[in-house]
Amino acid sequence: MKRVFIAGATGYLGRFLVNEFGAQGWEVHALYRNTEQAVRSGLIADKMVQGKATEPKDLQGKMGGVDLVISTLGITRQKDGMTYQDVDYQANINLLREAEYVGVKRFCYIHVLNAHKMKHVALIAAKQAFADELQTSPIASTIISPSGYFSDMDDFLDMAKSGRIYLFGDGEKRLNPIHGSDLATSIHNAVTNELADLQIGGPETFTQNEIARLAFEATGKPIKIMHLPVSLVTIAQFFLKTFTSQSFYGPYQFFLTALRLDMAAQEHGNRRLIDHFTNQQNERRV
Repeated sequence: MKRVFIAGATGYLGRFLVNEFGAQGWEVHALYRNTEQAVRSGLIADKMVQGKATEPKDLQGKMGGVDLVISTLGITRQKDGMTYQDVDYQANINLLREAEYVGVKRFCYIHVLNAHKMKHVALIAAKQAFADELQTSPIASTIISPSGYFSDMDDFLDMAKSGRIYLFGDGEKRLNPIHGSDLATSIHNAVTNELADLQIGGPETFTQNEIARLAFEATGKPIKIMHLPVSLVTIAQFFLKTFTSQSFYGPYQFFLTALRLDMAAQEHGNRRLIDHFTNQQNERRV
């Protein structure tokens, strides 16, 4: 039986990866930081591995006999004093070095679509630095670059619920977010077929305007979309960078940059965004 070591197992994608690889017959080793976090996430794996990837000593001896390491590690909002360099880069480096030491055959890293267009963004710079390091490793690698998760689209739903959605520019930038379960299946297929990289999105490609309309449809609110001048993005980024800390500014820098790009990739899966919005809306009513 093949063994997979999943870092970031308690996160949105990590939980789907644990389920998918388990269903495909793999022995799943899931890395988690603390027991409370694992219990809260409902994480169940063949082997629960407690440790912090930011601490190399916590990883020593934890990957013996593992065939594949998958890392979804990364932070959007910096907390606990951790920076993007600490987590998105160094924690992944720690995983890679331990994997190299024990002879893991393949390392799969979950990156970001269009990273090469966002190198000035601190979060992306740290991720890209690790991706570059991974490609020089003697371990075979697979780099997965999703267009975005369904969970990321919940911001549209929150704005729709408040009565108005704000978009920068004309709202015609395209994206095809993907459900975590569909993404996990595609990741399994990619590593099984030994792909070096895969840019991946969901089965439906939308403009931002179309996603906004779907969010209003799910909430039952009248469609009210306000298009803001793109110049406001530059102004907002300047003030945020000048007057706030990177821990506050960082995620806004990423989201404001990504919103100005087409974030559409090869279509995979079958789960629909409107169903996700409807389910989210129904859960919020309970």
